[in-house]
Amino acid sequence: MKYLSVAVLTLLGLGVTAQNTQVSDTTNAEKLDEVLVKAVRVNANSPITHSNVSKEELAKRNLGQDIPTLLNFLPSVVTTSDAGAGIGYTSLRVRGVSSQSTNVTINGIPYTDAESLGTFWVNLGDFSSSVESLQLQRGVGTSTNGSGAFGASINLLTDAVNKNATGQIANSYGSFNSRKHTLKFSTGLLNEHFEISGRLSNIASDGYIDRASTDLKSYYLQGSYVDDNTLIKAITFANEEVTYQSWFGIDGDQLREDRRFNPAGQYEDENGVTQFYDREVDDYKQDHYQLHWNERFNNNWSSNVGLNYTYGRGFFEQYREDDDFSTYGFNELTVDGQVVNTTDLIRRRWLDNDYYVVNANVNYKDNKVDILLGTSFSHYDGDHFGEVIWARFASQSEIRDRYYEGNGKKNDFSTFAKGTFKLDDRFQLYLDAQVRNVNYETSGINSNLTMFNVDENYLFFNPKAGLTYSIDSNDDLYFSYARASREPNRDDFENNPDIEPERLNDFELGWRHKKNKIAFNANAYFMYYEEQLVLTGEINDVGAALRDNSGESYRLGLELETAIQLSDEFTLQTNVTLSSNKNLDTVVSRDGELVDLGSTDIAFSPNIVGANQLTYQPSEDFQVSLLTKFVGEQFMSNTEADLSRLDSYSTTDINFIYTLKTKSIFDSIVFTGLINNIFNEKYVSNGYYFTFDDTWSNPNTITTIEGVGYYPQAGINFLAGVTLNF
Repeated sequence: MKYLSVAVLTLLGLGVTAQNTQVSDTTNAEKLDEVLVKAVRVNANSPITHSNVSKEELAKRNLGQDIPTLLNFLPSVVTTSDAGAGIGYTSLRVRGVSSQSTNVTINGIPYTDAESLGTFWVNLGDFSSSVESLQLQRGVGTSTNGSGAFGASINLLTDAVNKNATGQIANSYGSFNSRKHTLKFSTGLLNEHFEISGRLSNIASDGYIDRASTDLKSYYLQGSYVDDNTLIKAITFANEEVTYQSWFGIDGDQLREDRRFNPAGQYEDENGVTQFYDREVDDYKQDHYQLHWNERFNNNWSSNVGLNYTYGRGFFEQYREDDDFSTYGFNELTVDGQVVNTTDLIRRRWLDNDYYVVNANVNYKDNKVDILLGTSFSHYDGDHFGEVIWARFASQSEIRDRYYEGNGKKNDFSTFAKGTFKLDDRFQLYLDAQVRNVNYETSGINSNLTMFNVDENYLFFNPKAGLTYSIDSNDDLYFSYARASREPNRDDFENNPDIEPERLNDFELGWRHKKNKIAFNANAYFMYYEEQLVLTGEINDVGAALRDNSGESYRLGLELETAIQLSDEFTLQTNVTLSSNKNLDTVVSRDGELVDLGSTDIAFSPNIVGANQLTYQPSEDFQVSLLTKFVGEQFMSNTEADLSRLDSYSTTDINFIYTLKTKSIFDSIVFTGLINNIFNEKYVSNGYYFTFDDTWSNPNTITTIEGVGYYPQAGINFLAGVTLNF
């Protein structure tokens, strides 16, 4: 049962690093591979709160759902899916903090979008099939490349070098016509130094929500050179996604009458018949090119240089009824003696961007110290523009005319020094300091058809320190403090030109216990914010969540994790987060008057989040797990408005894995099954809340009107797959 024990501890991050379970038998390559993420990861006994997930753990449920869904059962994590089934537009929040405040890196290269600060997992179709391991750090975590982390950072390490040639064919199918097809290969080491590996994937789904379809095509290709002290990797991966929109959500009446209804693309034809435009889609392509050079000079010194270029381009296509000519710069027409100044049309709103990154770090390590010095520079250049591709009345417009056009540029330079110092047999000191300079400039006209000019420069100093005390070989205590600062994103500036950067002081106090068949983590955190950019509950006209400064606020919580091997066959792992998340001074406008609400709950921050996994493994070849997730009640506003309340929910999944070892052309055949939400819970994991002032009903009074939208999630559904390994 050794394999099971390691897998359990790895999933919970209780001191077993993901590299312990690597299957590659190229020992030197493994150690050099780890250098790719050494600058952004922490060790098991670090005073940083974290969880490690290995490729074996990801494979158990890797049947087409996005990475946030695969991480759903980690501590303090809440996930959601626009299409309702975990494929397409998905996101996660950690400790209630929005995804715009989560930093994501791939091999140490920032992946989080530089301008929106969002992570669009839909552009990483089937990427979990190319992940060797990942680490999720909660809170500020360690200094990392790219934008700072305010709720979490997720660091992904891609496939390690394989010594032996391998191949894999994986196919899965499930509810809502969901399917995944994956082909992987590795040449193994050629001439003991060179390896080429790659993956081709296609994921598609009709979605739980009506017409919320997804079509993802992706590839991953890696060429490696390795010897005793050198690892060079050239990596390219790309994804093309076409996703039918479902970010409008539905109101309460629709939720009760037809929870799968999707208003996207709805219009009336000339006969007054309701139709749905079949191309109300996101159509986006993203290509990544990375080059990594890891060098070990001797037993103490090593270095890493990483280069990246990302090219992204695509559009959101939308049918519009009776839009004003003035919006698009059209001149009025006279048709059959009638003045025409509105038209039905189809428009595309484009993004076209380039992103360059250079990372470099050097590491010194001996029995007493482990010091890393690093620097990172990135440059983002993104064009935003709109085109009308069809109009019933096109006026004087020409093909490829742009009715708005703007640009955003961002330079991000950071340098950091971090070190772990073994003071004696019991005390270990962690020190970390980062200086980060960010310049963001915009020009031109935005999609709201207004001039959008931003020129902001930020200089941030982010110190961190922590101490680990080893009580004995089974118990560690740790304490850490971290200061973090983070700039606003493009949507923040569009929503509020006077937006301020957010700052955070993060205090973490924890206890880790490992002995025999029990592992336990307890972590208390206090996150005190200045001008936290909290979700307002509103979304903009393309479904992006809006944020605003909240003055002083805090998040206070306790995270508990346990892994117990109950017997040779049964293992239980649980986690629960209890928290209080408060804005300290909330003032809102209601019915034309300012109202001081005092302390209020922060939006989208449930006070209880928990997960449970009971695993039965009678043999090495068969495993079945019962997985439960609970998310407590939360508000979609910062005003605790009753209409904005989201009910608590609990879901339960069953995961089956059976491995058939053969002596034919296949090394093994793996059968995987996943039944999600087996009790058919009708739940909503996300939504939005908005208000507006009504001055039309009675010109003498102002009445504040509330509105909500909901994103329902799928009831009982399944995915099943077969993987051929050779």
